[in-house]
Amino acid sequence: MTTVLAATNLCKQFRMGESVVQALDHVSLTVARGEFVAIMGASGSGKSTLLHLIGGLDFPSSGSVVVEGEDITRLGDRQRTLFRRHRLGIIFQSFNLLPALTAVENVALPLMVDGANSRETFPRAEKLLHDVDLGHRLNHRPQAMSGGEQQRVAVARALLNDPAVVLADEPTGNLDSDHAETIWRLLRRLVDDEQRTVVAVTHEPVGARYADRIVVLKDGRIVGEITESGGLDAALVAARYAELVG
Repeated sequence: MTTVLAATNLCKQFRMGESVVQALDHVSLTVARGEFVAIMGASGSGKSTLLHLIGGLDFPSSGSVVVEGEDITRLGDRQRTLFRRHRLGIIFQSFNLLPALTAVENVALPLMVDGANSRETFPRAEKLLHDVDLGHRLNHRPQAMSGGEQQRVAVARALLNDPAVVLADEPTGNLDSDHAETIWRLLRRLVDDEQRTVVAVTHEPVGARYADRIVVLKDGRIVGEITESGGLDAALVAARYAELVG
């Protein structure tokens, strides 16, 4: 399989007063094109830090992140921002939708900011909303939609630039269990039907079970992986996770 993402020996240190906190300690991770990888860990394990480094949202103390052959850790701030905008799709826990814009306008916004032609961008935004089952919500503003619908708008927006990798940081953290299940199934569908590559951070076994592979972090280090031929279930994930971090 083709490697689309390779993080090698990533370290990240934060200074807190006189102390230095090692948020990530020589973490390496390779992801193949069309693979769904979940990253699990307790609060403070380094999982969100790892995702932010992969997404070029932060800069490592040492190590490298290569996406589609481009070492983004060697890029300047502006180059890294442009690479992230053009080749990565990022979904956050908060939906980050502009309340004054409709669903289709929120999805189209990243390319409009880049100066794209609205006659080309809006049809693509509309198609993506149909793809996430929101064709009936094209002209609704965020306040008229449920949390699950708003997060599906955010998923559609993350796909607008046809990203090499979709990164999801606790994408269901603000949702109830029913809406959360919808988002995880949608991410799985993106992998199965469109051969998207997805890397998602979560602490929920119910969500992580949709992944092909689960990477477990503890104290800034990878302590193991969870895989199972024939698929994972939440109870198995929870049990294996407890073994690895216990």
